[in-house]
Amino acid sequence: MEYNMKLTPDEVEILNGSKGEVMAKMMQTMVKLGDIFGAKRMVEITHDGHIVTSMGIPLLKPLYRTMQEIIDAGITSKWKFTADPRPIDYENVKCNVLDKVVFSKIMYGKQKEYEEQLNKVGLKSKDAFSCACYSPQMNNIPKQGDILSWAESSAVVYANSVLGARCNRNSGMIDLFGCILGKVPEFGLLLDENRTANWVIEIKTSKKPEAQILGSAIGIAVGDGVPYIKGLDKFIGKILNETNRSYLKDMGAASASNGAVGLYHVENLTPEAVELGEKLIRKDAKTLVIDDAYLQKTYESYPILWKNKDAKPKLCFIGCPHLSMEQLNTWTDLIFTNLIKNGNSQVTCRTIMTTSPAIAEEFKKTSQYLKLQATGVKLTSICPLMYLNNPLTHKRPIMTCSNKLRTYTAARFYPEQQLLDIITGKEA
Repeated sequence: MEYNMKLTPDEVEILNGSKGEVMAKMMQTMVKLGDIFGAKRMVEITHDGHIVTSMGIPLLKPLYRTMQEIIDAGITSKWKFTADPRPIDYENVKCNVLDKVVFSKIMYGKQKEYEEQLNKVGLKSKDAFSCACYSPQMNNIPKQGDILSWAESSAVVYANSVLGARCNRNSGMIDLFGCILGKVPEFGLLLDENRTANWVIEIKTSKKPEAQILGSAIGIAVGDGVPYIKGLDKFIGKILNETNRSYLKDMGAASASNGAVGLYHVENLTPEAVELGEKLIRKDAKTLVIDDAYLQKTYESYPILWKNKDAKPKLCFIGCPHLSMEQLNTWTDLIFTNLIKNGNSQVTCRTIMTTSPAIAEEFKKTSQYLKLQATGVKLTSICPLMYLNNPLTHKRPIMTCSNKLRTYTAARFYPEQQLLDIITGKEA
């Protein structure tokens, strides 16, 4: 094949079939990708991967055929990988008979077989399923400067921004091919010049902005740009502790789903902003001021897709992306305390919190889990987005405080305090 990239002798040999036809096809795909985006060379990956295709949708026949080709060729991934969450959990996320038929026969009928393929190719462990793969419990935290082959928009923006690693917004299978080859084409956010900011976001709110709404406002405004955020440290400080990492996780996920942000910098907080400061800002960068009115306008712009806009919510999802341990503890305390304050013993709307299998396992060993159980809230590790892709759920009044979930489903967004008031039965 013809190509413009400068390949090493080893890469040329793989391209020409030295390691078999399957490896050659994967290398051809990556070289074509690099040529499309103007990459000059391939670069070595330096950390484990994360892949977005975690659901066994029967229609994805090319995916399963490709995976089987890889397995039949005796190929395993050079870099092990985590994957996005599983789609179903009948024990903690109850389904009626019709829902189960849709999930098990139509939507995710290949789940068991596909997970077997993932394990054979290089999944880090049998329960390595979470969109927040960078949590300490998931054992997949890149260092600053690491080159990654990840997909999943919220994971990629977190890795680039909060961890200072380097990764493009890859698609399904490209993420896996990179992990198997141990190489990716060098373009986009892997290059210094593309990690500079073409937007300056000035936070001038009267109080700490809600992460989900702030991220949404930024994403809508900048699209796939790189924002440099000023003034946020006034509210959250200058230390990347677990509370701030959780906040930035949610802000970044909203900016990546309501826009296409793959990298942001927060003044005095994120690694590259601490290291380089305003040197990261391009001379032609645009400026956006976000104040209380701007955030309120952003929130009011969200469409309500419920058939009956005045309906009482029947189901609530908290955690998209998956909740951190700190968030699990915080939400448990808030729900428990507010139920007592409002004279209720259990949540008044069926409520489900989502987190990674590893965090769930750790959390269940604490007294906080007993407190959470007492409120009637269920804990699961599914992807709520995949659950709500069931067309039968579109007619149900389901709410969330996740902007990502709101964007891709018919779930209605509520700010965290309002959602808390609803599920704990506070009178209007």
